[in-house]
Amino acid sequence: MNLPVLILGARSDMARATARAFAALGHPIQLAARDADSLGPDKADLETRYSVEVTLHEFNALDVAGHAAFIDGLPALPGIAICAVGTMGEQEENEKDPARAVAVLRSNFEGPAILFGVLAERFVNRGSGTLVGISSVAGDRGRASNYVYGSAKAGFTAFLSGLRNRLAQKNVHVVTVKPGFVNTAMTAHLDLPAKLTAEPDEVAGAIVKAVKKQRNIIYVRPIWWLVMSIICAVPEMVFKKTSI
Repeated sequence: MNLPVLILGARSDMARATARAFAALGHPIQLAARDADSLGPDKADLETRYSVEVTLHEFNALDVAGHAAFIDGLPALPGIAICAVGTMGEQEENEKDPARAVAVLRSNFEGPAILFGVLAERFVNRGSGTLVGISSVAGDRGRASNYVYGSAKAGFTAFLSGLRNRLAQKNVHVVTVKPGFVNTAMTAHLDLPAKLTAEPDEVAGAIVKAVKKQRNIIYVRPIWWLVMSIICAVPEMVFKKTSI
């Protein structure tokens, strides 16, 4: 019997695609987001198309004090939890408005990290589970164009790495996903290069494969590993003269 898959931040395009991918494999789906009732059409579609049970759960990643109660209130402890929570914002606004910067930092790092810490304890007590954190290539190196968002994702990536190593002998696996550019509503205003831009269904397929094969860190499109390796290798004296 397939254990439920919990999708955190279930309103995003990547999250919706991932829910479909796991529902197609017969997993019950738990969709968690703010204003969860608005996901009613998604619930109906998944249930009709894949004949799986789908439940909706109100969830606020920034309410860290309520994370334990949220998890304990689920109808069943999930076998797989996937965190697609996050917001990018605009770098210029994040630089000038501390409140916006705080929202980006908390949404991409603090909230997801604290929740995964609580989930990890539940999984360890059960003796099994998989945690999938959607981070970003933006966290591989701080860049002038998006360092507030990038620093939050860098923190989340480091947290996932430490959690993965801590749980390695506990039968709980942690996957770090770095999608690169993805064609979603959040990036609709950007002119993205086709070779570096994945579709949400492509990300979902990569996540399913990574969970099955117990991969540790994945770049959805392998070319991103090369791109980021080059970017990370540029000496700081040279790199600070760029505007990427």
